[in-house]
Amino acid sequence: MRYLIHFRSLFISQLDRSTNMSAVAHSPLLKLHPEDNIAIARNSVGENQECELSETESVITREDIDLGHKVAIKQINNGEAIRKFGQVIGFATCDIQPGDWIHSHNLAAGELSLDYAYSTDVPSPPEPITGRTFMGYRRPNGKAGTRNYLAIVSTVNCSATASKYIARELAQTSLKDFPNIDGIIPLVHKGGCAMQYDGEDHHQLMRTLGGFAKHPNIGAYVILGLGCETGQGAFLSDSEGLVQLPNLKEPPANAPLVLNIQDIGGIAKTVKQVSALLKEYLPQVNDVTRVPIPVSELILGTECGGSDGNSGVTANPALGIASDLLVAHGATSILGETSEIYGGEHLLTRRAITPEVGKKLIERIRWWEEYTGKFGVVIDNNPSPGNKRGGLTTIYEKSLGAIAKGGSTALREVYRFAEPVTEKGFVIMDTPGYDPASVTGMVAGGANVVAFTTGRGSCFGCKPVPSIKISTNTPMFERMEDDMDLDAGRILHGTSVEQVGHEIFELIIEVASGKKTKSEAQGIGDEEFCPWSIGPVL
Repeated sequence: MRYLIHFRSLFISQLDRSTNMSAVAHSPLLKLHPEDNIAIARNSVGENQECELSETESVITREDIDLGHKVAIKQINNGEAIRKFGQVIGFATCDIQPGDWIHSHNLAAGELSLDYAYSTDVPSPPEPITGRTFMGYRRPNGKAGTRNYLAIVSTVNCSATASKYIARELAQTSLKDFPNIDGIIPLVHKGGCAMQYDGEDHHQLMRTLGGFAKHPNIGAYVILGLGCETGQGAFLSDSEGLVQLPNLKEPPANAPLVLNIQDIGGIAKTVKQVSALLKEYLPQVNDVTRVPIPVSELILGTECGGSDGNSGVTANPALGIASDLLVAHGATSILGETSEIYGGEHLLTRRAITPEVGKKLIERIRWWEEYTGKFGVVIDNNPSPGNKRGGLTTIYEKSLGAIAKGGSTALREVYRFAEPVTEKGFVIMDTPGYDPASVTGMVAGGANVVAFTTGRGSCFGCKPVPSIKISTNTPMFERMEDDMDLDAGRILHGTSVEQVGHEIFELIIEVASGKKTKSEAQGIGDEEFCPWSIGPVL
């Protein structure tokens, strides 16, 4: 199939090349592409160890190499490009000998000159696959939900504590009698005031809150404010077109859409009044049944956090296969984290369905360069200390691996943060690399399932949407098995990318149909709601 052929043209792994399997299956090093001058360690390698790369190529390590880290497989001169996946990930800062460990001490990002070549390599659409369904909730407005929550939408941080008290009150006294309700979430945050009224940051926050309120995984909600904040509840309801309880068949008469603590008379009265109001909604919110819904109505948000040197080799490419399968079924897959596309965007602009779509992506890249420049921040600072301990060195290396989550189909649209995602197929949303903020944007845009890859380990959850955790290496999976849903580290030891990708696809359908993820089983996801604030705090 085209989507497999195109994908493998960039990520050529010796693990999947049968001609070399006998030579390198036992080797601790893996050369990913014929043009690479480095290999990666698929387990820890000791000093002075001879490692086969192919039937005719080998290298002797000159020092210890940790799992996921890079080792030179040929002489690399000072200033010479270092290649992984066949792409430039940075430049040598000194002469490097074969067998040397390559990391921050001898590799720097430098500057790339990229040819965007808009829409010059648009893949043919994958062969359509029809008939597959998942068991979801069909909402009165026609949208498809994968979970069923109540929500208290705080307009401002000043109503956050009251929102949490209300949620706690209902959880302790009432929810146990309504088994079809997954829980109640206080959607609280640190903003909502001290911003320019009607400005960009104000509208972005409203888009985010409105996207959660309208999300098909929310059976009912109320908007709770303090009363005097910039982020007025009335502004939110008007700007986002919110209507009272759209997912209830018979909304209670005169049920308020927006409540303010100042109008009600303080915290205690607010908790009592709003708790009583929400209790009226519970029987109707609970009155739902899962029904077969076409897989085409799934919207997948893809994320990678706590990445390591194997993220772009195992879990991310496998998730890319799952993404392609979803697209073939008529569904949508979102790639976020614009700061983790940086340096690899030229691979995406070539896939843009039109030059205009590709230019939308580059416009966001330029915005990021200006945005970070105002604060004296270099985007290459993005690999975190944990990322670096796991073997990632530059943002270019991280980005090339992150892009693999998006599979190989045509890029059909680019969205701003928290904008409603309406296009089918593979799309991009402009989000930061910070995982809670990124996922918040994709969920606000309509994602009803999230797939989250991690190499260092993550305990992320994102109510009201299930988050599937996929490990990039087996040692971490075994260490954090209570938090991981699937181990993609098996790819390093012979399991094909395609097989794991199909497993992820099947798991997405199971989870969308109600199977609890590891994070859901532990109740994680209340604190991870994180609207992205881009403006000054006034």
